Amino acid sequence: MFKALVITKPESGYRCDLTELDEAQLPVSGDVTVRVDYSTINYKDGLAITGKSPVVRSFPMVPGIDFAGSVMQSDHPTWKAGDRVLLNGFGVGENHWGGLAQMARVKGDWLVALPDTLSERDAMAVGTAGHTAMLCVMALQKHWTEAGVAPGSGEVLVTGANGGVGSVAISLLAGLGHTVVASTGRPQEVEYLKSLGASAVIDRNELGAPGKPLQKERWIGVVDSVGSHTLANACASTRYGGAVAACGLAQGMDLPASVAPFILRGVTLLGIDSVMAPMARRVAAWEALAKTLNREQLAAITTEIGLGEAIGAGSDILAGQVRGRLVVNVNR
Repeated sequence: MFKALVITKPESGYRCDLTELDEAQLPVSGDVTVRVDYSTINYKDGLAITGKSPVVRSFPMVPGIDFAGSVMQSDHPTWKAGDRVLLNGFGVGENHWGGLAQMARVKGDWLVALPDTLSERDAMAVGTAGHTAMLCVMALQKHWTEAGVAPGSGEVLVTGANGGVGSVAISLLAGLGHTVVASTGRPQEVEYLKSLGASAVIDRNELGAPGKPLQKERWIGVVDSVGSHTLANACASTRYGGAVAACGLAQGMDLPASVAPFILRGVTLLGIDSVMAPMARRVAAWEALAKTLNREQLAAITTEIGLGEAIGAGSDILAGQVRGRLVVNVNR
């Protein structure tokens, strides 16, 4: 028997409960069984746990799009018992049982070897949010290299700065020598954001309302996890030849923008997906995170909770009440 969060959809509505399951109930479609040590709560997990959006595709479902742990049993040629592994994405926690449990059975093709220098806890302090942030930074770096843009040559905007993606993105970009401007709706967090490396902090209201299709040039790059008017305004104020990495929709999935920034300033809009990212890119991102992420800052943005606390945390993250990253100790 093992503990797990389980989402059900009875006639009366939608439920997420902490319960006990038998190993025999694990999905038969997986070929690797993992003893999970840590998971995490991302925005999508909040949607799944609360049912605020139709993230979960089948019921019952164990949520959790991330986990890190050790292989217990494997029928996959790459993995053997004792291997330390992590997983993020591939529809886990949406249409395949996920990581908010003490055990998981998944396809070995979805697993990544945990870098030697990362603990299971640190890997989940990074999680999908941090992995997505690194994918954004890698995409921007590639664009800047091709465009001849040097670190420190202009400001980089990070929206949704207090969230998981934003917090990690600030740390990564500042560590690479970039001048980072953080956008947030929580003015009380200014010092926290500056401690991560932000040189300035702006109110999200400056970007969150409808704006002109073409605005004063400011950003050489943007990491946006908000979408909607925020993304449109970020594109409209990006400098000639700059790039915007879009990875989220906290404000909305619409894009009320014009083509002006793209055809008049040569701005590039980079779509960033972590769910189905190719394995080579996925592994490269985790290796880069293991080498470059500031561990002290990672510790500063991380809060650990127990498995039973994850249900309430799902609502908190949607309400914008979570700073940085939440690590779930599934054995606590």
